[in-house]
Amino acid sequence: MNIGIIGSGNIGGTLAERWANGGHDVALSNSRGPETLADFAARIGPRARATTIEEAAAFGDIVLAAIPYGKYETLPAGALGGKIVIDAMNYYPQRDGEIDFGDFASSELVARHLTGSRVVKAFNTLPAQRLATGGDTAAPLDERLVVWMAGDDAEAKAVVGRLIEEFGFAPLDAGSLHEGGLRQQSGGPLFVGVTLAEARKLLLKISTVP
Repeated sequence: MNIGIIGSGNIGGTLAERWANGGHDVALSNSRGPETLADFAARIGPRARATTIEEAAAFGDIVLAAIPYGKYETLPAGALGGKIVIDAMNYYPQRDGEIDFGDFASSELVARHLTGSRVVKAFNTLPAQRLATGGDTAAPLDERLVVWMAGDDAEAKAVVGRLIEEFGFAPLDAGSLHEGGLRQQSGGPLFVGVTLAEARKLLLKISTVP
């Protein structure tokens, strides 16, 4: 599968390396230009290339957005139309400035910007180090760390779920982009690192709270 990476820092770079090592082709990009990623792409190996943001968006069957949340409106909506976009961004007001979300989850604003894209919130609740080393393909699913997913497109979530499971994590559907997105964004009750067995108990507890 071709995967575009927009934002190749801790999260984007870690996932790019894992996906490339797992047999996917990845296009790395950032706001500073492909020349700043050439050495990193070379270290990953022949399945990685350094590109512009527009090229990464066009290349990917799936595109990971891992830039600072305050810059989400710089994502190229036209090039991402019709694509599955994984929103791995977290909002931090001290970095991103004050944003009035109203009643929306942060990922819903991303989806409103990326009209026509199939947005799935995922890979935002675990730090890069755990994404790099925490997966265990030999472990039973119940013992694996969860990567939460939120979205309104069941097929898109299934595709993302397979990518999650490939390198030893357990995908778990947190719900719609609104309800699930609110739960798993920074400060939400699902913004935690737990195993699948623990996560199911957590979901049950949340669903019974009046």
